[in-house]
Amino acid sequence: MLDLLKSRRSIRKYQDKKVEEEKVDLVMKAALLAPSSRSKRPWEFVVVTDQEMLRKLAKCREHSAQFLAGAPLGIVVIADPEACDVWIEDASIASIIIQLTAQTLGLGSCWIQVRERFHSDNVKAEEYIKQNLGIPEKYHVESIIALGYPAEEKKPYEEEKLLYQKIHKETY
Repeated sequence: MLDLLKSRRSIRKYQDKKVEEEKVDLVMKAALLAPSSRSKRPWEFVVVTDQEMLRKLAKCREHSAQFLAGAPLGIVVIADPEACDVWIEDASIASIIIQLTAQTLGLGSCWIQVRERFHSDNVKAEEYIKQNLGIPEKYHVESIIALGYPAEEKKPYEEEKLLYQKIHKETY
């Protein structure tokens, strides 16, 4: 697990290669196995492979999501706040489970934060995405996870550089 965590890096450049359906299925199965508070499972997922839609979704934030247009796959993580009071945490856990599973399958990924971000001065990123994907009003969008075969290589994190000073024992 530590090796997986050290090697998982945010990948924003992808090969022009489709992700096999078997791998998409495994990633989605893992997402459905993500832990959730009281097993409420408030999350749902929109799997997007249509390149035109990925280009539209890449414009959900003013500048920081443009790399999604070059990804072969995007998974939009949504949740129903009526189903669980900690839907944000549950959707976040599912998002990272997607990323870690992708890493084990040789795929790169990058989290695009949507909740509390803006498409433009007066339009929230969430509203822009919901309109483009036909997501019902009651849902909130936590993130989009871009996935694909990496077209860039990043060195794993080094244990020597971990911020051990951030660990406190017994008291602060």
